[in-house]
Amino acid sequence: MILRTKLWLLLVVSAALSMVLFGYSSVWIGKMANKGYALFELNPLAHAIVDSIEERPELGKDTLKSTLDRAHEEHPSIRFLWMDDNGRPIYDTAGLNPIFTFHDLALLMQNMPEGYLKNDEVHILTPASRDGQSYFMLLSLPASAMKQGEMYFLIRSHKSLLTLVAPLILSFSIPFLLGLWIFSRINKRIRKLNNAVNQLNLQSHSPVAELIDRSKDELGQLTRHYNSMAQRIHSQFGEIQQFENKRKLLLSNLSHDLRTPLTTMLGCAEMIRTGNYTDQQELQTRAKIILQRCRYMDKLLDQMLEVSRQDEEVVAIHLENHNLSEIIRKIAVEYIMILDGDQVELDVEMPDADIHLLIDAPLIERALRNLMDNALRYGKDGHYLGIELTADDQAAAIIVKDKGKGIPVEHQKHIFERFYRVDGSRKGEGLGIGLSIVKDISLAHQGTLEMNSIPDAETTFRIRLPISPPI
Repeated sequence: MILRTKLWLLLVVSAALSMVLFGYSSVWIGKMANKGYALFELNPLAHAIVDSIEERPELGKDTLKSTLDRAHEEHPSIRFLWMDDNGRPIYDTAGLNPIFTFHDLALLMQNMPEGYLKNDEVHILTPASRDGQSYFMLLSLPASAMKQGEMYFLIRSHKSLLTLVAPLILSFSIPFLLGLWIFSRINKRIRKLNNAVNQLNLQSHSPVAELIDRSKDELGQLTRHYNSMAQRIHSQFGEIQQFENKRKLLLSNLSHDLRTPLTTMLGCAEMIRTGNYTDQQELQTRAKIILQRCRYMDKLLDQMLEVSRQDEEVVAIHLENHNLSEIIRKIAVEYIMILDGDQVELDVEMPDADIHLLIDAPLIERALRNLMDNALRYGKDGHYLGIELTADDQAAAIIVKDKGKGIPVEHQKHIFERFYRVDGSRKGEGLGIGLSIVKDISLAHQGTLEMNSIPDAETTFRIRLPISPPI
């Protein structure tokens, strides 16, 4: 059953039940809380007593006394007075027996029903006849014995009934129509939100349609949350697609990066196995090639392990007080041996005083080696590799420089993204995660990583580490 049908059924049934409940509750509450005599109940009571007296075989004082006393016992708040047509009392349940003239009776009746509303006595005068003689019975009771609230509708024609029912129907229909209007608007807004959710296409390249709902109620808040959620999911799906494209490119590059050195190693190993070399020097050259290719493949495997670690958890650091100057010296000595014969100038600049910091030494070494490997891989044509260590009151800075081809301006904002490489078509140049690892390590130390590149002039990477320990 659709929401609109449920709404109509709910409104119709609730309106019918409310009218029935109104009728029954009014009667029940009136009986419980509005006790007393009703104005239109007194006339039937008086006529019933008069009829019972007229039906008696004889009309004497004893007959009147027994009948009126019995009525008074049943209705103790009512006074019953029987008089002849001259106003002389025959029997009075109050025992006062006053004589009434026509003027007196007119005074009693002239203030009705205003006297009833003003808490005066209520009087009902009922005629009777017996044996050709006229009599009157007067009922008197205080207004306090009457019901505290009464409502009567006097209807003489269907037209007058319509004038009475029409306002009642109108009064009941106003909340009904108002509720219908409110629920219709709510249903329309819900259907619009439902259609937007059904039409949401994450794979579409078109922008997500935004719903406009400026109301401050819960539906308005839900619509704004939907707009935010749709934009966020659409953006995240685009990032996932980009990541998936990079993953496919990574697998393609990795297969090529492994196949190329493996082919070289197989050729050299086959030459050594068959003894197809001219002298000992050529043998050493082929062995060196195999060793270099093995180291390169080992580095690729290490990078693959880094990718899996980054997917599993964030970088965790273990801080200890280390001599940062000594760490840089040790790494510089290693690269002097690596650069032997490559015609690359290694320039190291450090202050005379050693710099001690609370750092995770293995992570800082990994970050520095990644920066130096990156400088050699892409800036080797500049024949320069520089390492510099500086410090001030706030932070220590590790700077790695090269004078190679540099990084084009359009690529500089993406250089720290995972799997990003400036030239995606080039093979055999790693997986594109080295700089992202350096950035993660810097942030884990609450430091920063900055890059400045002037193509074909100088490229600089700067790691800034705070002097005070990270909290």
